[in-house]
Amino acid sequence: MLGTDMKPFALLVVDDHNLFRRGLVALLSQDGRFEVTAEAGDIGEALRCLERSQPDLILLDNHLPGVRGVDGIAALKEAAPATRILMLTVSENEDDLAAALQAGAEGYLLKTVELDHLSESIIKVLDGESVVSPEMMTKLVLAFRSKALSPASGEVLGELAMAKVAGPPSTLQADSVSALLSAREREVLALIAQGASNKVIARKLDIAQTTVKIHVQHILRKLQLSSRVQAAVYAAGRDLL
Repeated sequence: MLGTDMKPFALLVVDDHNLFRRGLVALLSQDGRFEVTAEAGDIGEALRCLERSQPDLILLDNHLPGVRGVDGIAALKEAAPATRILMLTVSENEDDLAAALQAGAEGYLLKTVELDHLSESIIKVLDGESVVSPEMMTKLVLAFRSKALSPASGEVLGELAMAKVAGPPSTLQADSVSALLSAREREVLALIAQGASNKVIARKLDIAQTTVKIHVQHILRKLQLSSRVQAAVYAAGRDLL
């Protein structure tokens, strides 16, 4: 949360649909935590924006003219190494998800996301977390479990599991995790792996959202993980669902 003496976070919005981009900029500008300092309709224009100033975060669409968003991440990262990238796209393709995360994006959200969830996801990414839309988290988990991926996708997801969403150094098996987590925490972990939000988990388990949040914090601490994405893939990789 921003204090009165803190500057808002600078954002660059990259989307080729003018109406959507301008609407998004207008909505984000109503949140005092953010300032949209630049807009772009393609990767080339985004790179020119980065020559003038480097924002804290880039909201990046995937379906752009010329170079796709996921294919432009490396160039954006090279131009602005300290800037975080959050994909905001209609693409529900797990290959795009894997490519984006492997290229260095810190998050992947679908354009169906609610504004308040988008705002909180931006803050999480700026705080160093990874965020993935629940629908895409489910696909990511299923991809790990089924192994029914193309060789290229399998390789990317395999590297991703080791690098960005790996479990703790000590490879805990299901029985070890069961010893670490309470029965309720294991239930919460399974629902996280299914892409459920805290609100959905609270409803399914008939507990308060604040209680769910506490359980999630305990799970991450006990398993030495840093995000829900890591927890979901960790659970899938150890058959804890």
